Amino acid sequence: MTPGHVTISITIAAPLDAVWDELERIEDHVDWMADAESIEFHTDQRRGIGTTFTCRTKIGPLRTSDVMTIDAWDDHRAIGVTHAGAVTGTGRFTLDAPSTTTTVVTWDEQLTFPWYFGGALGAFAASPVFRWIWSRNLIRLRDRVTS
Repeated sequence: MTPGHVTISITIAAPLDAVWDELERIEDHVDWMADAESIEFHTDQRRGIGTTFTCRTKIGPLRTSDVMTIDAWDDHRAIGVTHAGAVTGTGRFTLDAPSTTTTVVTWDEQLTFPWYFGGALGAFAASPVFRWIWSRNLIRLRDRVTS
């Protein structure tokens, strides 16, 4: 296991279009990501490659403001992002539809911690915490889509 690397998936009892409609609204991610406090876009662009924003994140007593750039956008399939700031890395949501009424969402994230957050050791120690938080986030996404 690479320090700071987490991959999680959830199956949502909803068609791919319904899940994509929720996931593509970056501005609403704070509504289902418990660790995201706010998102502030740098331009009027809200979708697609090149969209940039600052995301204020809080996990316990730790807070960061990272600049994120959408670097992959495949409608109804994937959204990729790069992080720059105190924590750097990449993340990617992918969607797969094993049936017309079911969608699997996978969240794959690789974060690199600076020395003052413990570097690779801090990332390794934080991975189970990220897995727990992000698993809950995907449950919140599922509940939002299916409600």
